[in-house]
Amino acid sequence: MFKKYELKYYNFRLLLLVLATSVYGVILINTADSSYTLRQILGILIGSAVLIAASFFDYHRLLKLYWVLYLVLTALLVLTLLFGRVSHGAKRWLVFGPFSLQASEIGKVILILFTVRMLSIYREKVNSWSFLCLLWLILLVPLGLTLREPDLSQTILTAMVLFTVIFTAGVSYKKMGLFFLIVIPLTAGLLFYIQRPDQKLLADYQRTRIMAFIDPENYDDNVYQQKYSETAIATGGLSGKGLNNEDPSSLLNAGYIPEAHTDFIFAAAGEELGFVGCMSIILLLAAITAECLYVGYRARDMSGRLICTGVACYIGYQSFINIGVVTGILPNTGLALPFFSYGMSSIVTLFLAVGIVLNVSLQRNMEKDDEINIEHFRGFSYYHRREDTNRRGGLA
Repeated sequence: MFKKYELKYYNFRLLLLVLATSVYGVILINTADSSYTLRQILGILIGSAVLIAASFFDYHRLLKLYWVLYLVLTALLVLTLLFGRVSHGAKRWLVFGPFSLQASEIGKVILILFTVRMLSIYREKVNSWSFLCLLWLILLVPLGLTLREPDLSQTILTAMVLFTVIFTAGVSYKKMGLFFLIVIPLTAGLLFYIQRPDQKLLADYQRTRIMAFIDPENYDDNVYQQKYSETAIATGGLSGKGLNNEDPSSLLNAGYIPEAHTDFIFAAAGEELGFVGCMSIILLLAAITAECLYVGYRARDMSGRLICTGVACYIGYQSFINIGVVTGILPNTGLALPFFSYGMSSIVTLFLAVGIVLNVSLQRNMEKDDEINIEHFRGFSYYHRREDTNRRGGLA
């Protein structure tokens, strides 16, 4: 379970990046709404403990619990739908006294692990339509439960991450091309259908968000969040108006930036810290994503590579979507900005994901004999990786 590792192989660079980014996030939350500062600090402390534990827990053993994790996640999602707290017309949180749990957040990490394990066990069938269809049918259960909350944005994000992990495992380009030939026309048809007022596919607020992006002139009252956030970023200029400023023209101070401590925290950073602050956020998130990919590149086995790829996509995709929403290039989705937005479920889940990546990094230089003993499950071998890559067109 817990092994003896050499600390010289511990990826302190990734750890410091995560901690620095999280501290930066606390500073921004404090200036956006100081009532959430202590809770976010508590979330970081809990997350740090989870990160340290996960970084020394053998990820191979964690992968063997894939069905247990899957069933626990499914049970949590069902309980959320039955007994979850209702907020803004959605049931997304299970409440335990002063704490709440958003199962769809932890679900992203669990489904990454589940998918990686399935791909490792059935490695020879990765390019089989029957296996791919069965895998997606299994994944559709928790994805469908998340969609029922309703939480369309989390569902789409998780599906995108899992799709990338499956593709990285070595699915042929021919199959990917056929997939897109089906998905693109289907997506176009769905976009046409949801524009009808009598459509039954999406909740009213979900349809309104999409329609406000497609036709902002006729849905002007529903895009005010993004308009104010764009204005806040624009008025911040190069260096911003300063943290905790008392500028009477500040949209943040006047309360015009909605959810400034969560979904729109990037707008608060833009107004108070300007272009410099926004770019520093983007560079920090890009550095964390790149470091996860680098750990995956150095991983001792394909399962480690796929885990790191999934975590990198989780952080990278969610960051892109959040910033895209705040800057008006994507429709409003309600996704948090990783490591910056307030949310204990979010921050603890992110720290857990990074902890698993750190364990992958720790095992990249294990003794050769130990590596062979562990890594020969289901034909996965470090020594066959290059041969498999050339033959199957997988990761380089």
